[in-house]
Amino acid sequence: MALENVFIPYGAYWTTPFCRWQGSLAREHSMELAGRVAAGFLEERRIDPRRFDSLHLGLTVYQRQSFYGAPWLAALMGAEALTGPTVAQACATSARLLAGAALEVESGLSDCALAVACDRTSNGPHVYFPDAAAPGGTGAAEDPVIGNFSMDPHAGLAMVETAENVARDAGIGRSEQEDLALLRYEQYCEALADERAFQKRYMQPVELRRGRKVTGVVEADEGVHPTTREGLGRLRPVLEGGTITYGTQTHPADGNAGLVVTTAERARELARDSAIEVRVLGWGDARVGKGMMPKATVPAARAALERSGLTVADCTAIKTHNPFAVADAYFCRELGVAAENVNRYGSPLVWGHPQAPMGLRAVIELIEELAERGGGVGLFSGCAAGDTAMALCLRVD
Repeated sequence: MALENVFIPYGAYWTTPFCRWQGSLAREHSMELAGRVAAGFLEERRIDPRRFDSLHLGLTVYQRQSFYGAPWLAALMGAEALTGPTVAQACATSARLLAGAALEVESGLSDCALAVACDRTSNGPHVYFPDAAAPGGTGAAEDPVIGNFSMDPHAGLAMVETAENVARDAGIGRSEQEDLALLRYEQYCEALADERAFQKRYMQPVELRRGRKVTGVVEADEGVHPTTREGLGRLRPVLEGGTITYGTQTHPADGNAGLVVTTAERARELARDSAIEVRVLGWGDARVGKGMMPKATVPAARAALERSGLTVADCTAIKTHNPFAVADAYFCRELGVAAENVNRYGSPLVWGHPQAPMGLRAVIELIEELAERGGGVGLFSGCAAGDTAMALCLRVD
């Protein structure tokens, strides 16, 4: 059943620039930065943070004192009476945040919810698990970022191995992956035209601070490498005998994003342009066979479309979370859509992989693309750790 009463005020959302691993945001506490950016955005838009009655925080990489979650974030953004859940579902975190907020609004439990997602893959924690029963009491250590990229405990594979599995199973070779990676880079460059006019609709500059001192400003994505066919061809596969290179997979990154979910009436009040209506139609999730993560976007997309009463032919624009080019190639092939009609203006393959906020940025770009086109139906689908994916549909009128 499609959602009936869930809306996003046009323009009531933001993302920061995404900065490559160990870049300009590497020393910024992700929750403190998200609180600062949220407070600045709300002040700029003259939205009183006390208008929200629900806050949903997405966070996948533990930060110092992030145990205090959404209530701490609420205090940082000037809404000390506000509370809510903290959600972690790997790269599906944003979609899960939006689904949770949407269900609260649809059911009448919330009138105006704010979803904020943030992560810093840089300088991640190094965790030690004591084990008194082990020889000499020696415990085990884990790096929650690189360690989890490198090993799914159920499948027993690194994420790149799941992508190689799909490449072999679906017959998607290196040349097809490189063609798609080059296309995605060219699409991202469209967002940089006219001095980044498209990105400036939603991207908030970030002040870098040491204590109270402002040490710099990040205004645009950092670490996006120019991509050429010749450059892609010179790269070695990540795995011996494989097809995937560092040019056809994404890179770890840091950043945050936020978005308001509310009723139709409240959306008109908070919209940057009340003549543009953005309605959330439905969402879906899916899980595929062990070690086949990049395939999951397809059944998740079909579930979201079915729940929304739509088909892929109804979609004016489509966005995906594509950590590997092979994921996009498989998605386009299975759903029968042209690669150039997916991920216009950019995607995580190019602008990076800070797990929690990726999906929010993709959804925000989807809304802006639909608004530019004069409206229509949009689909987002993104895979996540554990051979899963989540998807959602929305409409811009």
